[in-house]
Order: sequence, then structure tokens, then C-alpha cells
Amino acid sequence: MLFALLLRHSVRRGDLAMIDADGRTHRFGDGVGPRSVIRLHDRRLHTQLFLNPWLKVGEAYMDGTLTCEDGTTIYDLVDVGTFNQAGLDGFAWLKVVNGLNRAVRRITQFNPVGRAQENVHHHYDLSRRLFELFLDPAMQYSCAYFEHPSQSLAEAQLAKLRHIAAKLLLRPGQKVLDIGSGWGGLAIHLASVADVEVTGVTLSTEQLAVARERAEASGVAGRVRFELMDYRLLDQRFDRIVSVGMFEHVGVRHYPEFFGKMKQLLAPDGVALLHAIGRTDGPGFTNPWIRKYIFPGGYSPALSEVLKPVERSGLIVSDIEILRLHYAETLKAWRQNVYANREEIRALYDDRFLRMWEFYLVGSELSFRYGYNIVFQMQLAHDVAAVPLTRDYIGTSEREQAAAASPRLKAAS
Repeated sequence: MLFALLLRHSVRRGDLAMIDADGRTHRFGDGVGPRSVIRLHDRRLHTQLFLNPWLKVGEAYMDGTLTCEDGTTIYDLVDVGTFNQAGLDGFAWLKVVNGLNRAVRRITQFNPVGRAQENVHHHYDLSRRLFELFLDPAMQYSCAYFEHPSQSLAEAQLAKLRHIAAKLLLRPGQKVLDIGSGWGGLAIHLASVADVEVTGVTLSTEQLAVARERAEASGVAGRVRFELMDYRLLDQRFDRIVSVGMFEHVGVRHYPEFFGKMKQLLAPDGVALLHAIGRTDGPGFTNPWIRKYIFPGGYSPALSEVLKPVERSGLIVSDIEILRLHYAETLKAWRQNVYANREEIRALYDDRFLRMWEFYLVGSELSFRYGYNIVFQMQLAHDVAAVPLTRDYIGTSEREQAAAASPRLKAAS
């Protein structure tokens, strides 16, 4: 059996038992570490999983032709796989598969105006209720900032908003651009903590509707506006630019265009902040299953792929912060929320969709927990003196925002 051959050469650690479609049990690993028991229900998987496990494991789980047994879950299976990532990458055939994926990565990341909106629609225009069921109340669909382990998801997401606002060094009367404004939480927060005008642009019709509703309900509609627009079509200057969770949809070939446009839109004394997922293992490619089912056109870059186009744009990198494990904890909270709301999500869609969403969150969480992915916050400016000499201002601003929010929270309670 070909898949058993692959596992025998690749899974050296942990405890993996596979019951094949003929009822035979195969065991792999040293018995120490994560444990998983899986069953294959279709003989075709014996070959399919060997030829392209990065795609076919997720598809088989979605289709129900691969199931987890003996009290283990899909989390346990992906845990064993991630635990043995080096062995899988070193297998001769998978080196070929990885090489093919690398060869087509620029094609799969081609996101011109128009196609970019189609890719956004695939994911972000799913049911609003789906996202309400697993995100925090403010619907922040990006990495939270856990100031301490006991923080709730909602508290950590608010801490993320304070952290970003602090790095933007907001001043009264400034005009702020939010590229990829999502459900509006960041723009609303910025307008709430500072006397600034915020323009948010998104390519998601569903997110646009929610953001406008929330801005109206928050009482900041006069200072926040949201538009359905590609950022590349903007032509005005902004004092501050922020982008959270959007850069992963740009694509390597479009980075010069992205930073060139940011340079054009940012005022001479302006400050920009880019918050995005990155990778620690150098330039690579998007997992084929994620690319097909979750984020078509998406890619999380190595910093080495980002810094060169920044330098060529003429912008200055004034600060870089790496958020380690924060997204792992964020994704864990989302996964737990999905499990808690399984029946309603199943009713919204179906069993296959639910398994797809579980696989997406599990795989993403473990990619951050084992260190293959990180989140970076890159602060950019035209002028080397645009930000203070030390980073003390960040903590000061965060404390001021928290203190200012306390009376409002008490009044609302």
C-alpha cells in the first residue's frame, strides 16, 4: 500500500495507527508524543493520499472517507503530521510534489483588480452568522494579542486594537486609511479612541454591510466610512495607513505594487502599520488544500520576501514586531467556539462544510503552535524621525486607551 509506504518512511515520532480500506492495521512512529488512529473507507485513498497528501487528507476528512477512531480527533491526526513535518518534507516523492507547488506559486497568487474580489468573495462572503458563532463579539478575524494567558478572546482582541492604535501615533484631525477593513472593528476603535476620520476599504459585500451597520450603532458613522473598493483605485493622501489580515491576499508578484501604492497614499510625515501572517522557514507556497478550499490566491510570506519590495518602494521600516504563538491561541479559541456551536453551523451549511472548517482551524492552529507561521507587525514611514526614538510610547498609549475606556464601560453596564 503506497500511503503506508510514505508513512513508514516519514512518521518517525508519535503514535499513528492507520486502518486501511481492507481492514488491516498499520502502525507508525515511536509511540512517544501525539497519538492518532484513522480509518480509510475507500481503497482509492491508498494511492491518492500517497500522491498528494497535502490536498487529499483534508478532502478525505471532508468527504468522510477518512475518519478518526478510538477517541482521537482530526486535531490529533494533524498534530502527528505536524510533529513529523521534517520527515514528510524529506520523503523523495513529496520533494517532487513540493517542487511542483513552488513552481506554480506565482500563478496561484495572481491577484489583479477583479480577480482579487472573486477570491475575497469565496471566503469572506460566507454567512455572517457563521463568523458570529466563532469570533469574538467585535468580530475580529485576525490574530489577537494576549497580554497574559488568562485573557479571554474578547479581551485579547481589544488588546490587539489598542496595540495597533498605539503604533499609529494618532493625532486629532488626521485622516486614516484601513486597507481590508473587515467587519469594521478596527476602524470603529480608531475613531472611538482618537478624533480621526477613518476610511475603510474592502472587497467583501457581506463585510461592508456589517461594518456600516456597526459604525452607525457605535455612534461614529460621521467619522468612519466604508467603501467597496480595491485599494489600488484610491488616489488621496492619508496621514495614517493600517492593514490587518489583508496582505496575505496580495501575492508576491504584487508586493511592489502594494508598497508603491502605500508610498503614494501616505503623507510625507505619515505612519503606516502592516499586520500580517508570515513564515519562518523562508519563501514557500500555500498549502494546496488551503489554497483550494479556504483562501484562493492567498500566501503568507517570509520577511525576506517583504523587505526587498519595501526597500525598493522608498519607504522606511521603523519597527518590526513578531507575535509568536498569539495566533495559535486565537485559533484555539475559534476552534473551541466552532465545536461548541457545531449543530448550528451544521444547520447553516452541512456536515462536509463543518468538517472543512474544523480542518482549516486545526491545521492553521498547529502551523502557528509549531513555529512554521508567525504574525508580524511592520511599521513604515517616509521619514526616519516620524516615530519616537524608543518604543515606550506604545505601552503608554495602550494604558491611556484602557483608562479612557473604563468610564465608558462602567456607564454602559
